[in-house]
Amino acid sequence: MEGRTRSKGRIEIPEAVVEDILLKLPVKSLLRFRCVCKMWCSTFHTSYFITKHHQNNIRNNNLNLLLKSWLNSTVDDVDYFSALSTEKGDNFLVKENIHFPLFETDWHAPIVSGPCNGLFCLYYEGEAALWNPSTREFKFLPQSSVQRHPLVNFTSFGCLGFGFDSKTDDFKVVRFVTYYFDENEDESMLDDCIRQVELYSLKSDSWKQISCPEAEPYWNSSFNNYINGFYYWQAAGNSDCFVLSFDMANEKFSTLPFPEFGGSLSQCYLQLLDFNGSLGAIVYPKMGTEESFYLWVMNGSWTRKFSIESVSGVNKPLGFWKKGELFIESSNCELVLFDPALGELKNLDFHAHWKTMQLSAYFESLVPINGRSENEEQIIRQPGKKVASIGN
Repeated sequence: MEGRTRSKGRIEIPEAVVEDILLKLPVKSLLRFRCVCKMWCSTFHTSYFITKHHQNNIRNNNLNLLLKSWLNSTVDDVDYFSALSTEKGDNFLVKENIHFPLFETDWHAPIVSGPCNGLFCLYYEGEAALWNPSTREFKFLPQSSVQRHPLVNFTSFGCLGFGFDSKTDDFKVVRFVTYYFDENEDESMLDDCIRQVELYSLKSDSWKQISCPEAEPYWNSSFNNYINGFYYWQAAGNSDCFVLSFDMANEKFSTLPFPEFGGSLSQCYLQLLDFNGSLGAIVYPKMGTEESFYLWVMNGSWTRKFSIESVSGVNKPLGFWKKGELFIESSNCELVLFDPALGELKNLDFHAHWKTMQLSAYFESLVPINGRSENEEQIIRQPGKKVASIGN
């Protein structure tokens, strides 16, 4: 046959064609195909293939969805991550429920930072871990070796950010730590606490102390705030509120103003988010039976991108989907999808406890984290049957 050669009765397919086929496959298939031949196994571990595979997923918009939620109202119940189907016609059905037993210290643990290149950082208090849900690799971060003051009575772990340093090809975690004292060694020392910032590097597998900004970030975990090498928080300082950013490559903090949305933070919620690769801010009122959502985007300066007016029966936004649809938690604690083009809300038949939903859209990745494969002490996966939820 034209364009093909035969070798011992087999048709040889050009290597470039084979590579193109493999780059289009999901991670689950690639992991199975590692045993086909040694060359494939080694290829899948090269930075070239890992990067090309991830870029192909981004180019084809092959998004995956994880929904974190607290499903019941009793103290014995814990958070689940529900993997939602994104296949056409599946109506975002639950494919799999994922539970982290080692983060059972509190009903809303673990807290999620990410995704970043297909990876997530999970943490609560002093425990932090990296997780690749596609390869099922999991890695607890080591305890910090940063020196502490000898008189510290209590340590509090605050805001955390997870991102990628493209200059050094390194994943980093930055976190804010506060040390509290029982009493001051020196009565002239007015502060009863000290704030520090610690930075973890996956390459060195270690923590170090870096300069602490004057601004105080406050917690906001509804959306992914890592965008193109920077992590963003809402912050306060000098009787003002603004955006605090951290450059993963230069390891420096800087600030940006909030958009001038014509209201105040006492009247409106403001949530930072990644909107098509740019820093965005979604603003909506705290009170009222109908919600209006206003999206602002930072491109040198803040500009209002669009608004979604007068949507009734909703609690909070969860994130945008491929064609501008907005996932929302309804006032009945249900997951719904709002189509602004049609002005319609679609119920997705998923219930959870009030304001506990957090939605993460990510692209699959083969990125290694030098960890171990999941085991049941760390992660429990249940098949795609819905776990019982409130109201059912």
